[in-house]
Order: sequence, then C-alpha cells, then structure tokens
Amino acid sequence: MQVIKQTVLGLMATLCMGAAAPAWADYPDHPVRVVIPYPPGAAGDIIFRILQPELSRELGQTVITDYKTGAGGNIGTQMVARSKPDGYTLLFSVTNNFVINQFLYKNMGYDPFKDLYVINKVADAAALVYVNGQLPVNNMAEFREYVQQRKGQVNYGTPGAGTTPELSAWKLSEVMEGDMLGIHYRGSAPGIQALLSNEVQMFVSSYGLGAAFLPEGRLKALAVALPERLPVLPDVPTLDELGYKDVVISNWWALAVPAGTDTDIVGKIETALENVLANPEIRQKLLDQGYLLSKVSAEEFRKGLPAEADYWHDIVTKAGISLD
Repeated sequence: MQVIKQTVLGLMATLCMGAAAPAWADYPDHPVRVVIPYPPGAAGDIIFRILQPELSRELGQTVITDYKTGAGGNIGTQMVARSKPDGYTLLFSVTNNFVINQFLYKNMGYDPFKDLYVINKVADAAALVYVNGQLPVNNMAEFREYVQQRKGQVNYGTPGAGTTPELSAWKLSEVMEGDMLGIHYRGSAPGIQALLSNEVQMFVSSYGLGAAFLPEGRLKALAVALPERLPVLPDVPTLDELGYKDVVISNWWALAVPAGTDTDIVGKIETALENVLANPEIRQKLLDQGYLLSKVSAEEFRKGLPAEADYWHDIVTKAGISLD
C-alpha cells in the first residue's frame, strides 16, 4: 500500500508540475496566422511578404497570411480582436484600423484601444502625390493651377472611403481650392489602374504601387509626404518644402495581437519582429520599395496613438465623412 501511495503521489506531483507550466513556454508550437484586412497587392501585402520568411525563421514556425477584407479593414480587424488571445492570430494593418475608423463607423464591432494590443509600428508607406502622365503638369504649382482652371472637373482616386489616402486627397483638394471629385475603389491596385487610364487624374499612394510606371512617364510623382526626400526618388520634393505641411499624411503599418495576450508571448513576438527589422537585407528591401522603418520604440509608438487619433478625429469631423 505504501508503494502504491507513493506512486500515486508521484503521479499527482508530476501532473501538477505539468499543469503549472506556463502556456507560453512552448510558444509557438504550431503555425502563426497573420490577418491582413486588405486585398493582396496593397501596400501591407508588399511589406509583409518581405518580412514573412524571416519572421517564420525567428519564431521557429510557419507564419501564414490570411486576407479578410471589407468594411475599410474592419472585418479582418474585428476577427482578430475577437479571437483567442493566444498569440496564434495576429493583425497586420494600417493607420485606419487603429486610429481613424472609430470616427467613421458608429459600430465597428471592436474598440482598437480596448480590444487590440499593438506590438509595434513596422514601416511608414510614404505617400506620394501621383498624377496621370498625360496631364500637362510637372510640379505641384502647375497642378494647382490646372485644377483651379477646371474646378469640379478633376477627379482623384482613393483606395476606399475614409482611408488615409482619401482623407489626404480631400485635404489637398481643399487647400488647392480645386473642388476635385473623389472616386472610391476597392483597394489601391484598382485605383492605380484607374489613374493609368486617366479615369482619375490624381491618386495618393505608396511608392511601391506606382514606381514601376514612373520611368515610362505613364505616371508623374509630384511630391512626397515625408520630413525629408525619399532616397529612391531624390528629385521629388517633399510637401513640406512646397508649403503643404501636414496636408497629406503617410500611412503606417503595425503588427498587433488581441488584448489580453500573455505578456511573455507578446515579448516573444516583439523580439522576433525587432530582429527581423534589424536585418540589413530586410531593411534594404523595404527601402527599395519606398517604405521607411520606424524610428521610435514600441512604447513611444503606443503612447502616441491617442494623440494621433485626436488628429484624425478632427479631420474626419471637418470633412463630414460618415460611413454608416
């Protein structure tokens, strides 16, 4: 009996030790899914394809992408916000879904400040003011004169109502006093195609989506929304230089997890991301595509989100945009 008792106690102790093992100890032990709430081919897709192989290597598990589009990115973002906070469902999304959409939609199904935890900003997708190559303009001054002479006749494309490019284009039209008409597309790729066909005459988008059409003159880049010129386009002036400070705002993309995810799991993901972004080859690939890496720490970035949300709230209110 004594032997049996000791054996039973030993088994119980072993089971208790196993039960006490932290959930994050073996994380990750199966593939990690990253939800991108926008269509393939958009800026976020381009960025994440660069990160994906190295992130898989850092985590020791396959990182797979899952595109869940619709409602300005809210469908995919809501899915992540409501998913189990175990580190196996991540979100890679854009400015809108963290600091803008809550002012555009009455009920998104999630609160970005309560239901998501941002790991860190990954990159800024430098916003360029592109125009159709057939337009008889070569700089912003000529473009302003062009739209003022054709008030209400010039169109700008957007990747969707309420997106950062749409709000930026609206602000630019207002400053230029051009009364340009916004035409919405389902993502940036079809918007660029509309610009190429001259269905729209202006489009605010990232370098990676329009750069291929610059050498042939099918598109012209008139300005870039950055504090300094884009290294891959040194001849394109910044909007600050031209007197359009804070009119067009570049998008940023960030990685996030559901709120409540174990801090040790968050730490593993954050470390893996930092290691990926420290890789010189990854950094160069992003720069070559016109994406600038974040220069602030994760903590600084998270602390700045409420103020950024206030900035966009003001823009949305002035533009009178509501998507419900």
